[in-house]
Amino acid sequence: MQIDEPIDTRANWQDQANCLGVDPDLFFPERGASTREAKEVCRGCVVRGDCLEYALVNGEKFGIWGGLSERERRRLRRQRAQAARRTTA
Repeated sequence: MQIDEPIDTRANWQDQANCLGVDPDLFFPERGASTREAKEVCRGCVVRGDCLEYALVNGEKFGIWGGLSERERRRLRRQRAQAARRTTA
């Protein structure tokens, strides 16, 4: 890479995340445990959208990603699929 070449911020979104350096166990709570603290870390994160899209694209089944639980991500995937079907119909 040349020095004057712009850095691709999409490729290193994790380096800008609020959760950088936070114990990962916070984002993978036991079943039935609160997700409030993890979601609070995500709340003001500048790369929250990138994190969420990463989880959606990669089918992350566990943990809090982009401020959403797996249940919330499943709901979002369904909503997006329904919206896509409506636009193609």
